[in-house]
Parts: sequence; structure tokens; C-alpha cells
Amino acid sequence: MIVDAHLDLAHNALDLKRDLTLELSELRKRAPQGSTPMVTLPALRQGGIGLVFATIWVDPRRYSGQAAQAAARAQLELYERWEEAGWVRILREAQDLSHHRSAWPQDRRLGLLLLIEGADPLADPQEVALWRARGVRLLGPAWRATRYAGGTGEPGPLTPLGQELLAAMQEAGIALDVSHLAEEAFWQALEVFSGPVCATHANPRTLLPTDRHLSDAMLKALKARQGVVGTVLYNAFLQTGWQAQGPRVPLARVQEHLDYLASLLGWEGVGIGSDWDGGFGLEGVPQGLESPADLARLGELVPSFARAGVLGANWIRWLEGAL
Repeated sequence: MIVDAHLDLAHNALDLKRDLTLELSELRKRAPQGSTPMVTLPALRQGGIGLVFATIWVDPRRYSGQAAQAAARAQLELYERWEEAGWVRILREAQDLSHHRSAWPQDRRLGLLLLIEGADPLADPQEVALWRARGVRLLGPAWRATRYAGGTGEPGPLTPLGQELLAAMQEAGIALDVSHLAEEAFWQALEVFSGPVCATHANPRTLLPTDRHLSDAMLKALKARQGVVGTVLYNAFLQTGWQAQGPRVPLARVQEHLDYLASLLGWEGVGIGSDWDGGFGLEGVPQGLESPADLARLGELVPSFARAGVLGANWIRWLEGAL
């Protein structure tokens, strides 16, 4: 079972008006030029992806206030409708994960772990309990800066509201995704939050200097907390200076990122968080990765003993603790 720890499925379906129940070839025929889709539900199933961390991500450039809250609820309701229709299986508790692992080899139903990326749609930290009751099990306080924390391109600490948010997450049993957290907020979060932590989609800053990625010290801190880091499969996050109209990055560059992560985390801390269709399509994906089925090729880039872990087992082990 391959695990992809970061896909903006509901955003693609609702904001980009993509019917993710279509075959990938059909969706690509319907997509406008310039961004060729990488993901549909049938393509994930056919590619052997058994579990996805599916985001509730509300673009702050498009939504704010009550509109953001309504958009987040609409994304959650979409995932629930998919579950009712038999497309997916939402994993809410440890027993759901155990059942999914047993059932998936036969039914190939996609498992979803629900993740809120960017906490601004929460009007108040105490809403964490309500989201947990609806199935959310992972939350990242920032995307850019939010009312809760500094974020990518907008540095800053945890705000007082952010401190309250982490306390509410701790009480509710919601794990922390540190992706996009500004470094100051990252260190504060690790001090005040003692629950499970991970980075669903981040790369090493040493190989691509930007505050979007994780410094060596941050990676070592995640290792100390038994965290897993999902490698982002986006050319601009893999190769410095990559331009959107330029040639796609070779898989050898992905291998460099995987190797570097493993040098600090151990192979047990390395996973996949592709972020495919998170603002880029096929044109922004490394060579040799044409659809979800090609995620299995990443196993060829790592030592044989690490393949199962990187492709999915590391995230499953982490989830067993987080749930």
C-alpha cells in the first residue's frame, strides 16, 4: 500500500471544478491548457495508492472570515459524500486504520486521513473538538501567516490564539503538521505541544534554501519526536531556479532529497507527500512521474531495505501512534 501524505483533493474538486471521479485521461481532456491534472480517485486506486492525507485547504487569497469557514465545511462534506458513495474510507480511529489495511487488498477503496492545512477557517480554537468529531485527525496551523502562527513567506511566532489552538489540539487528540510553519513558530510549537508531530509535505532547506522547507535543526527535532517527513514532488521545491516553462527535473534530484532526509531522520522518517495538483500539474512534476501509478518508482531510488517504509509503511507506523 502506497501512502501519499498530502493531496488537496477537495480544493481541486470544488475550487477548480474538477470531477475527481473521472478517469485521469478523461479529466486531462477536459482541463484547460497550462496545468495537466495528476490525480483522480480512479487513478489513485489503479496506481496502488491505498491511503492519502486529504486536505481541507481554503485559499486565503480567495476566502476569509465566514466565507472561509463555509468553504472548509463544504470540503469536509465532499469527503463525507465520497465516503457515502463508496469511493473512499475515512480513517477516524486506530481500528479504522486496522480495518482498512485488512480490507484494502480486496476492495482497493482509497483511505483518507483528513488534514486541515492552515487554521484560519477555525473561528475559534475550541472548534477543534467539533472538527475532530467530524473526522479531522491532523492540523497544520499555518500556510502563509494565519491568526494562529507565522507561515511560509510571512515569518512570525505563535500568536496567543495559536497557543490556545495547540492546547485544544492536545486535548482533542489532533496531531500537528508543521509544514508551512515559520521557524520561530515551529520551535515554539514543539515546546508547547507534546502530541504526535509530522511534516506532511516538506523538503530539506539545505538543498533548496527557502523558509518553505525544513532546516537541519528542524529535521533533527522531528526525528527526536519520531516524526515522518513527506517529500514534495514539485520541481520548484526540488531544484533551485527551476522555471515553470523549463525542462522537468530528473528523478535523480528526488533521490538527492530522499537521501538527505534519510541522513538526518533515518529511513524510518522518510515518506511521500507529493502535493500533486496543489497549484501545479504534470508540467511541474519530475520526469518519469506521469500519474499516481509512478509513485512506486520512488522505491527504486532508495535502498531495498527502505522501500516499503518510504512508499507507505513509515506513514502507517506513524498513524498507528497518532490515532
